[in-house]
Amino acid sequence: MSKGEKKGHRLCFGLVRGGFLASLCCFILFFIFLAGLISLIVWLVYRPSKPKFTVVTAAVYNLNATSPYPPAVTSSFQFTIAIRNPSHRSSIRYDRLLGYVVYRDQAITPPLQLPPLYQEEESTVAISPILGGSFVPVSTDISSGLAMDEAYGVVPLRVVLMGRIKYKSGAFKSAWNSLYVRCDVLVGLKRGLVGQVPLLGSSDCSVSV
Repeated sequence: MSKGEKKGHRLCFGLVRGGFLASLCCFILFFIFLAGLISLIVWLVYRPSKPKFTVVTAAVYNLNATSPYPPAVTSSFQFTIAIRNPSHRSSIRYDRLLGYVVYRDQAITPPLQLPPLYQEEESTVAISPILGGSFVPVSTDISSGLAMDEAYGVVPLRVVLMGRIKYKSGAFKSAWNSLYVRCDVLVGLKRGLVGQVPLLGSSDCSVSV
């Protein structure tokens, strides 16, 4: 075989090989585009909505701030919280839930582990955890501020729920996502009275997923 023929064979082989690689690249790019398009359509159809949390009722069984050293708070609260799943396609599973009460950005109850929760589509469930603890250490400012608010008869509190959440839409399941719920409430108190207390103002919660 002459040198010209050998060069021609190499050129033909290179063209065939180059065409195969180009076709393979086009196929891979088309497959990636198609998978992304399908994922986008599925997300648009089945995209879940964040659950809505609302504090319905509040009860205070004990709330006592001690100012002598060391300052501490003894408390016992019960909040009924309604949880609404607005989605008509996705159910929700809650796990590793913790609840505690905050006053002026400082926790005044230890975190309470709550049981796992499953919620159907377009449903509402309620939880009523009792949150409290004996002699929870706080700063002097917190102790004195809480005593003043108690005497005034209105105490601003924040109920915090933390955990993780997973959505299920038909055969599709999401990964676990972090859940953070913040419920700012104003509680009306009368010295010497325990039990259910009025909620003053809005009791809707901020939800981050």
